[in-house]
Parts: sequence; C-alpha cells; structure tokens
Amino acid sequence: MFASRNLRLCTKDCMCLYVCPTGATDTETGQIDFAKCIACGECVKSCPSGAISMVPDKYPVQQKKTKTMCNTLNLISANKAQSEVIAKRIRDGTDDPVLEQLASALVRCNRLMAEDICRESGYMLPQSGNVRKLLEDLLAMDHPDDFPRDAVERLLSMMEFNE
Repeated sequence: MFASRNLRLCTKDCMCLYVCPTGATDTETGQIDFAKCIACGECVKSCPSGAISMVPDKYPVQQKKTKTMCNTLNLISANKAQSEVIAKRIRDGTDDPVLEQLASALVRCNRLMAEDICRESGYMLPQSGNVRKLLEDLLAMDHPDDFPRDAVERLLSMMEFNE
C-alpha cells in the first residue's frame, strides 16, 4: 500500500506536510514520493479535503466483461468523446464569452465523465491488459506535435501488467 493524492480534491491545506514522518508529500508538485511513503496513513487521516487515500501496490486481475458490457461502455465513451468535440467547436467558434465558458465547461465535463465511466466500470484498472492496449493504440496513432508520446512510452515501460 501507499498514499496517493487526488489533485482535483486537494485544497492545498498541506496538513500532510506536517504529519508525514518521511517527508513523502510534496504540495508544490502535488505528488507523493512512493519510494519514501511507508504507508502509515497519517496523511490520509490529516487531510481536511479527503484528497489522499491509500491504494494497493498490486491491483487484482481485470474482471472479464461480457460483449454487451463492452459494447455499452464503448458506446457511452464514444458519445462523451463526440460531445467533447462538439463543445470544442462551439467554444472555438463563438465570440460570446458566456457561451465560450459554457462550452469550455462542457468539454471538461465530458472528458471527466468518460474517464470516470471507464475507471469505475473496472474497465481501466491500471495494471490491466486494457490499459496496455490503450497505451499501445495511442502510440500507433498520429497526434499533434504536443502529444506527450514520451510519457506514454514511459508508462508502458514502467507498468507491470497482470494479464
């Protein structure tokens, strides 16, 4: 086990800095140094925003999904991706600041919902074959110059897949 911080929840109250006996927490980068973390859980208990939780070193083997489940999940994810593209077009094609803000919120909302659907359905466990395939597929695609190809390659080389 080790501690992990959810940056979306972190309010930067930084109580974790004061209670961590090994100095594993770093609020400047928002990271917890897993090499220093001794899994004592003090940061979890002290975090007023509930942004830190304990996660296992090894995840269980990916559960098999029925064809119907996979098709439904893919359809919902594709719908969220299509909604994100439409919202981007609206955002980029308007001079109305209110409409631009609304479209920007829709872009982010659709992205987060698609990620949550994949994660919470158990489809994208970090050590599953689905994640490996996703990362390999990302590398095989053509992307803009700012696509973080090196980060994807690094993830593939670092992760231990259990399928």
